[in-house]
Amino acid sequence: VVIAALVLAPESLAAYKAAKRNRLQTSLNLALGSALATIGLTIPSVAIVSLVLGLPLALGVDPKGMTLLALSLFVATLSLGNGRTTVLQGVVHLVIFAAYLFTTVVP
Repeated sequence: VVIAALVLAPESLAAYKAAKRNRLQTSLNLALGSALATIGLTIPSVAIVSLVLGLPLALGVDPKGMTLLALSLFVATLSLGNGRTTVLQGVVHLVIFAAYLFTTVVP
C-alpha cells in the first residue's frame, strides 16, 4: 500500500492541479492512467512475492467494500456524464471515500 501511494502521489498532485485549472480531461487522464499503471504493476509484484515466500494471497473485497465501490462508480458515471462537475458532486465522492475509510478502520 505504501509503495502504491508513493507511486500515485506525483500524478495525483498533477491531476489535482489540472482539475483546479478546469482541465477535467487532463485531470482524468492523469489520475486514471496513473491508477491503472500502479494497479497493473502492484498486483503482479505482490503475487510474485507471495509465491516466492510461500504466503497466501488474498485480493478479495468484503461486501461493504463492494457496495461502496459500486456506489462510487455509479456516482462517477453521473458526475462525468455531462462533462461538467460541481463542488457538490465532489463532496459526494469525498463522503463515499470517508465512509469507506471509516468502515475499514472501524468494522
